[in-house]
Amino acid sequence: MELTILMPCLNEARTVQQCVREARGFLDAQGISGEVLVADNGSTDGSQALAGAAGARVIDVPRRGYGAALIAGIAAAKGDYVIMGDADRSYDFSSLADFVARLRDGAALVMGNRFQGGIAPGAMPFLHRHLGNPVLSFLGRLFFRTHIGDFHCGLRGFRRDTIEQLRLVSPGMEFASEMIAKAALAGVRIDEVPTTLRPDGRDRPPHLRTWRDGWRHLRFLLLFCPRWLFLYPGLFLLVGGLLGFAALQPTGAAPRVHSLLYMAAAVILGVQLVQLAVLTKYFGVSSGIVPAPAWLERSRPLRTVETGLLVGGALFVLGLLLSLFIVLDWGATGFGALDPAFGMQVVIPAVSLMIVGMQAVAGALFAGAAEICWRSVNGAADA
Repeated sequence: MELTILMPCLNEARTVQQCVREARGFLDAQGISGEVLVADNGSTDGSQALAGAAGARVIDVPRRGYGAALIAGIAAAKGDYVIMGDADRSYDFSSLADFVARLRDGAALVMGNRFQGGIAPGAMPFLHRHLGNPVLSFLGRLFFRTHIGDFHCGLRGFRRDTIEQLRLVSPGMEFASEMIAKAALAGVRIDEVPTTLRPDGRDRPPHLRTWRDGWRHLRFLLLFCPRWLFLYPGLFLLVGGLLGFAALQPTGAAPRVHSLLYMAAAVILGVQLVQLAVLTKYFGVSSGIVPAPAWLERSRPLRTVETGLLVGGALFVLGLLLSLFIVLDWGATGFGALDPAFGMQVVIPAVSLMIVGMQAVAGALFAGAAEICWRSVNGAADA
């Protein structure tokens, strides 16, 4: 079978039959060997029977959620290609020829673009059209270096085997973002075709919740791209803190101790954020959620617990030696009264080095423990 047209469904009795008939008409008109599959997510209005009567194969998906329904539908699909779309009549299932052509031409994922194809009056709320979709799509393009102009179009086609290899897991609306993000990270071919959006045929509010689901999409994009969440802010703080330390070196004037404290805080937070970025990427790769980037593979010889202990221990010892220098200098004066301002010029960098060193040691040990856990889980799964 070449094509499965997949529709997630939750209480769409008013529209599901029309959608299924449109999809079946498309398959017949194009002479495509295919099926219409409805992944029902617990409808209580008789949607299942209506879809079946219109010619669809219906499966029951007990786990609630847009993503959960689609994950189950993809697993149950028989077609080499899958085109998914909502069962609320917002998309025209009789006009899927461009999707099929791109898939046959070798695209792994074909996205619809509603902003290119046209949005009928009343089809998309003002906030979604002018704020939510443009902003989230821009962030998606920035984070994952892809050209997709409409990250959240619900009408999209893909090769079933490719998408199954991406191991999609999001049960909610953020499933839409996860599919593109993982496809972009995997380096598969992603095409885009114009798609029209028409007002849905529901007599009730949509399942999508503007602020809740918008935040879930944004949260996913941030967590799935540690460069922007951790790495770039961390590097900004780290470099800024180090430059501040250099600019505040003793010049004969009264030391600016308060500024040194802020620089120390920037360095410590920066190192912590950079470390979190590396660990987040490492865990994503270790769990198989994301492919390994080239830099992570090249750094494999250096990514050992022993290296982390060595570097962290060296930084800690350096801070300890600076602290010892302060004590010896104090002893040379007979342990008399200290000038706090001048003493803090060395104490603050020394304490910063000790904290950063212990962070590096703790991070290396934590990564080592996590690696043992991953190996244990994967070994148990293989067994």
